[in-house]
Amino acid sequence: MRVSVIIRSKDEADRLRLTLHSLACQTRRAEVVVVNDGSRDHTAGVLDSARFFLPLTVIHHETPHGRSGAANVGVAAASGDIVIFLDGDTLAGPDFVARHVEAHSARGGVVARGEPYNLRCTRFLLDPEIGTPRPGEEDRVRRLDPVELARLRVTREELRGDFSAIDRRAQPGVYPGAGPRRLYEIEKDALHHHPNCRVLWAAASGVNMSVRREDFLRVGGFHHDLDINEHRELALKLCHRGARMVPVEARTYHMTHRTGWRDPMQQTRWEQVFYKAHPIPAVKLLVVFWASLSYGTLIPPDYRISSLPELEAAAAGNTRVDYDVVRRVIAGLARADGEPVLPA
Repeated sequence: MRVSVIIRSKDEADRLRLTLHSLACQTRRAEVVVVNDGSRDHTAGVLDSARFFLPLTVIHHETPHGRSGAANVGVAAASGDIVIFLDGDTLAGPDFVARHVEAHSARGGVVARGEPYNLRCTRFLLDPEIGTPRPGEEDRVRRLDPVELARLRVTREELRGDFSAIDRRAQPGVYPGAGPRRLYEIEKDALHHHPNCRVLWAAASGVNMSVRREDFLRVGGFHHDLDINEHRELALKLCHRGARMVPVEARTYHMTHRTGWRDPMQQTRWEQVFYKAHPIPAVKLLVVFWASLSYGTLIPPDYRISSLPELEAAAAGNTRVDYDVVRRVIAGLARADGEPVLPA
């Protein structure tokens, strides 16, 4: 079974260097396809150097195509039977590729979701290996003694010889914080304990997720107008064609930074696009589910959706709750460009 790892990357050269080295240390090698999506930093030089130690295919975009467009181009260029998605600021655990292959070898027609972790220690660093600070963080980093700075850094030596030192500093969830960790726990619980839940596609991950390439192409890949939650829309399409979401014990490690995160509760265009493509109750209730985690006591207890089985029940109408009430609450809590969070 041939495997391709698809990496979307824009202006994260120093993190990308470490990501590529983590793929060079895999117990099972894979083709690596990097889409350099309009970078203006030294990404091109990092990729040229990586050709010496990785089977690498590189696609350069002069202007950004966005997450979905870049990933679709990467899959089109790939030769693997299985494609695994990764970002250019995310490390792969040593058995990352092998674990995804095992998931697809055990049964066909699956969407395999791994375990995304984050490295909060890198958030102030421009180059996590050298320890250079991000712009605006110079004083904070300068005040650190050498021992403290060493705890923040991630090095190629650790990737090659002591990956456990990286794993010990990691926390569950793509981003630091109680909210992302709670979402991670809810999704993991659903994948492991509710395998027949009809909304498991909502547990899809933008990184550390693998599918069969032919299935990806058959459903048209990522929606070209989505750059947030494009992975959930893809998983929904695949699950509606008979695929099953399954967990895989493959870890990735997001080298966090203090810029670049887009809050799906504040940037709402994705909802209109997603719901137009799939006008089903579960899509309309996604933000109710996330708002129940994000806004806590601001959502009345009877109106909260706190798990994927609860989302499934609400979408099926197996509740007496009038979700128009909670939609009005959410619309007042989070707006973007003057538009309500949920589609009308």
